[in-house]
Amino acid sequence: MNFNVGGPSHLQYSISSSSSDSENDDEVRFLNHIQEFDAQAEVITRMCDNNNRLAAHYFAQQNNQATHGGSIPGHIVINRDRENADHNLFTDYFAEIPRYPDSMFRRRFRMGRSLFLRIFNAVAEHDNYFMQRRDGLGRLGLSGLQKMTAVFRMLAYGIAADATDEYIKIGESTAIQSLKKICRAVVEVFSEQYLRSPNANDVARLLHIGKRRGFPGMLGIAPPAHYVIQGKEYNMGYYLADGIYPKWSTLVQSIHDPRGPKKKLFAMKQEGCRKDVERAFGVLQSRFAIVAGPARFWNKNVLHDIMTACIIMHNMIIEDERDVDAAIEDWMEAPTPEVEIAVDENTRFQEFLARHRQIKDREAHIALRNTLIDHLWEEYTNSEN
Repeated sequence: MNFNVGGPSHLQYSISSSSSDSENDDEVRFLNHIQEFDAQAEVITRMCDNNNRLAAHYFAQQNNQATHGGSIPGHIVINRDRENADHNLFTDYFAEIPRYPDSMFRRRFRMGRSLFLRIFNAVAEHDNYFMQRRDGLGRLGLSGLQKMTAVFRMLAYGIAADATDEYIKIGESTAIQSLKKICRAVVEVFSEQYLRSPNANDVARLLHIGKRRGFPGMLGIAPPAHYVIQGKEYNMGYYLADGIYPKWSTLVQSIHDPRGPKKKLFAMKQEGCRKDVERAFGVLQSRFAIVAGPARFWNKNVLHDIMTACIIMHNMIIEDERDVDAAIEDWMEAPTPEVEIAVDENTRFQEFLARHRQIKDREAHIALRNTLIDHLWEEYTNSEN
């Protein structure tokens, strides 16, 4: 047998053929890697080109716009021409000879010019926020009168902060901030004087007004009073009330179904005087519409400042426009009442109980109302004679 068939020569051919195939496979894989790398490089190049084009487009837009800096990102800068707006406001209302008369100032600001300037000067002195300053470009900012006028338009008409921009040229956020600061300043500056407890002169004034209207001893406040009706002495003031209140000695109710001229006269006078309080709230709401409308803020402290500031300015307006012919000067020198406080706790408690029983005395309530009925009828008949 010939074992040399296909021997060494055949084995050599097989080995060389396998090496050639392995080299070809490596070359193919290498070429495939190159192709994949080229494809990835092309994708990356396209992405970089797109990013470069987007960046160039963005910078081109930025160059076409005015370059104004600001503390709030995305804030839109509007040239409101606030300097001319301040000049027009001063010419319209605050010049020596203003464009609009005093009557129109009173209607639009709810008070006289002198009182408005008094409040403005006090607020500006209290808080330097209302002092006119220059901005970073050297331009004058909003004046105190612009901020104050915008706030009064919001208080008087109940309009939104944005509605003040067209005439005052003030931004919405600045108008809201001015409202908060002015109301806070009014409360801090004027509350001690216009929200204080009534003193002896106030009591005397109210007693005089009540007596002139036929109800001596009638008060809208709580301090004790001393007066005489039909020869009877009383040492507690009283309120005029309607039928929903209890029959206490400090409350004088009307008569639901009055019979006879005396009781009809009393009911008419009592209800007329009682409506003064209701009218006071009605005047407050008509004077400052922001009080009558829905609340525009969420913070209860801000709501408290707005309501309190409106009440204070309402009292200031009443004082400024009070009838000077009220003939109450004789009552201005009323002595300050002296109250002697008991030291012993038991004594103080017994005095409290006695006072409480005196206030809730139903018989005293009926007797006081009958006395007032007779008093009013006597004054009415005497005036007729």
